Amino acid sequence: MKIAAGKKSYSAGTPPVKADGLSFSQAELDYALEQRLPALLRDDAGKTKIEEYLGGLAKTAFATDQLKAALNTTYPVKDWQVGESLAEAYLVDHRDCEFPWPTGRDLRNPNASPAGADLVGFQKHGTSRRFAFGEVKTSEEEKWPPQVVTGRHGLAKQLELLRDSDQTKHHLVIIYLGHRAPNSGWESNYRESVIRYFKDSSDVSLFGFLVRDVAPSPADLQSRAKALAKGCPQAVSIELNAVYLPPKPNLFH
Repeated sequence: MKIAAGKKSYSAGTPPVKADGLSFSQAELDYALEQRLPALLRDDAGKTKIEEYLGGLAKTAFATDQLKAALNTTYPVKDWQVGESLAEAYLVDHRDCEFPWPTGRDLRNPNASPAGADLVGFQKHGTSRRFAFGEVKTSEEEKWPPQVVTGRHGLAKQLELLRDSDQTKHHLVIIYLGHRAPNSGWESNYRESVIRYFKDSSDVSLFGFLVRDVAPSPADLQSRAKALAKGCPQAVSIELNAVYLPPKPNLFH
């Protein structure tokens, strides 16, 4: 089953930027945490590929046990990881997106935070695919908007950088995904997106997610949407979503 689409609490966009507040019920959050998100948080798909690849090289019981121990090791889940997985599931289930290489695979230290865009992948847009980038912030702060939106490295600034900086997009498109695309199951989607990107580097989809456990308020997104709409290239699309969870969910506590 798909993750819930959420109940729209408000719309606060400034064309061409969309901005909506989405409220999740306790039942919808429970389903997400218990059914939809665990496989993303564990990266089950990636671990299966590793097991298939290395399984044939583990020639002894000891080697097999080592492989299983490594793949079954778990680490405490942080709030930003849950928020990022929630945003990924939402975009996959409701916006026809695909994010083939989770940023967690690039962590040298499992307790670190990833650098660069939180979500990097593709979206079916029109008759073909194009690159999609997502930035995700989680917050317990009782302030509208919270610091993770307005700060120097906040959600708004990160989306502005993705909107305006070809250097930032070039790195994600050509270096980050380009190294991983050859001989992958998603190479054709990558090539399709690259063709559009080389014609117009602003022809991308940008998504911003704010995940909170406070009462919904348009103040979370309204001014950010207005700022991002100013001077927005015609080809890019920007969508902001503030996801409001029931007070004090297990996501944070």
